[in-house]
Amino acid sequence: MKRSLLFLLATSAIAWQAQAIPAGNSAPQPMAISETIPASVDKPYSGLIRLNVDATDTQRGIVRVTETIPVQAGALTLLYPEWLPGHHSPSGPIEKLAGLIVTANNQVIPWQRDSVDVYAFHLDIPAGVTEITAQYQYLSPTSESQGRIQSTPEMVNLQWNTLALYPAGYFTRQIQIQPTVIYPTGWKSASALEISGITPDGQTPNVVQYKTTDFDTLIDSPVMAGRYTRTETLAPGVRLNLIADKPEDMVMTDKQLNAHRQLITQAVKLYGAQHYSHYDFLLALSEKLGGIGLEHHQSSEDGEGADYFSKWDKSAVGRDLLAHEYNHSWNGKYRRPADLWTPDYKTPMRDSLLWVYEGQTQFWGYVLAARSGLWQQKDALEALALVAATYDNRAGRRWRPVEDTTNDPIISQRRPKGWLSWQRSEDYYSEGQLIWLDVDSLLRQQTHGKHSLDDFAKAFFGMRDRDWGELTYNFDDVVKTLNDIMPYDWAAFFNQRLNQRSTHAPLDWISRGGYKLVYSDEPTDWIKGVEGARHMAELSFSLGLSTSEKGKVSSVMWDSPAFNAGLTVGSELVAVDGHAFSNDLLKTAIKNAKANKTPIKLLIKQGDNYRDVAIPYYDGLRYPRLEKIDKTHSYLEDLLAAKN
Repeated sequence: MKRSLLFLLATSAIAWQAQAIPAGNSAPQPMAISETIPASVDKPYSGLIRLNVDATDTQRGIVRVTETIPVQAGALTLLYPEWLPGHHSPSGPIEKLAGLIVTANNQVIPWQRDSVDVYAFHLDIPAGVTEITAQYQYLSPTSESQGRIQSTPEMVNLQWNTLALYPAGYFTRQIQIQPTVIYPTGWKSASALEISGITPDGQTPNVVQYKTTDFDTLIDSPVMAGRYTRTETLAPGVRLNLIADKPEDMVMTDKQLNAHRQLITQAVKLYGAQHYSHYDFLLALSEKLGGIGLEHHQSSEDGEGADYFSKWDKSAVGRDLLAHEYNHSWNGKYRRPADLWTPDYKTPMRDSLLWVYEGQTQFWGYVLAARSGLWQQKDALEALALVAATYDNRAGRRWRPVEDTTNDPIISQRRPKGWLSWQRSEDYYSEGQLIWLDVDSLLRQQTHGKHSLDDFAKAFFGMRDRDWGELTYNFDDVVKTLNDIMPYDWAAFFNQRLNQRSTHAPLDWISRGGYKLVYSDEPTDWIKGVEGARHMAELSFSLGLSTSEKGKVSSVMWDSPAFNAGLTVGSELVAVDGHAFSNDLLKTAIKNAKANKTPIKLLIKQGDNYRDVAIPYYDGLRYPRLEKIDKTHSYLEDLLAAKN
């Protein structure tokens, strides 16, 4: 085509476009969002809700629900719990609610989901209707890709927030509800809920009717039920309920049972008060049910492997779980951050004080595990060394202060992260723990052992024995209580550790406690236990990665030798120095590189691509441990010692 013709066509097209396009681009205005859900008020809801749950279809994990709700004519909004206590986030599994049909007087009442808040269902109740019936199913996950497994042929974990709708416009503590559950024949259940009626053993249907309670208490009182169960009394009003894959998984020694009993003894000595009328540990020992650790005021949902008791002398990893969740009865459930407490499950939570709620609970979980005998003191020291090294080497602290990680439950809701050491996650747990270790050691040092964080625990959490309401607090309350124990600029102390970026974790507690953090080429027994429990190799402090037994990379430390070699989470180590991969072979290569000063040669598979890398790392294997400084008096050992 000739240039003159091209020019003519081009200019004609420009002229046509000029005529077709208006003088200004389209610029819409936003649609107004009107509030269609009534605000909650602190007054009683009229009438009693009846919640009937059929949990017998454990093979498919389908829970069938019939909920009868007293109503008045006019507009009604039903809500599915969205913002969940203990999750600190809007993580209610609304996608698993299915089959919703609402009827009254044998007529279907249509519902319409709110166009803004998808957890809300609007109904128009006809004149003369005083009660509606909602029928639906909760479709619990059948594979891990859908979420945590909550139902197996041997056991089920019922969480009421997944099963119950509630009327909008009321504080949920003002809504009365009476639940009933049908379990598989022969199964037994455990919950903090009190039972008003039960079918005799072995009869069908196996129906358990619970006493009327308020909606808040219902949501806070989950159930575990199963074919194989065992209950032990740990203290007056405190029960350990075991639900297992097999009866033999529940066999325990007197020593093991006594350690769980000592957990209650040591906690009560620490706090000086109890904030429950009774307490139930709901402990699943299973390779099938999804793991869990979730606090409630008068119970906790806990999940451990089926070998919890049988591996007792081989590894202590995980045995702080019950101590952690039990502590939450005081810290998190009774004393609760003011910005985290909400009147219903629609109001957003604010998580700014999770470094107290979870951080100090993490602290006491370790301490009480040691004081009770669930751990030996050696276990606690080795576990603390790993925590200290992990957060001291967390590169993300250079840009993200720990206070900001309290937003992570809302930001990421525990979705996997590719660069955890750089992005940071819910670091308020374990770095919060390090901060409270600093507080304890400072109190002990400055007062020559007269005061410690034990005094804070009793003053802040240990009032009003047997009160299991909620008593809220703010930052100033924390500071004031510490100042009452020992005058100090605690506000500045926390500001520096919480809000400032830094290159190192708060580790002054180590030297104050008579120890120093060192690295050696031999892993501690604790790290061996972690590697065994997770079927991986922990090489974060040397090569800068961790790998599964099959060579899958599960973490890569930012700016580490592995990072600089281009490895990522999901990379696969196929070969080491020309030989088929194994973790032992990789560890040997790291040792040889230190001795010979030759790079570590790896064959890497990323997706469909293979490549050879040579990593010039020569510092050998490095595992953290705490080393005693001479024979000086140890405040850290004082902290971990049982109270008489």
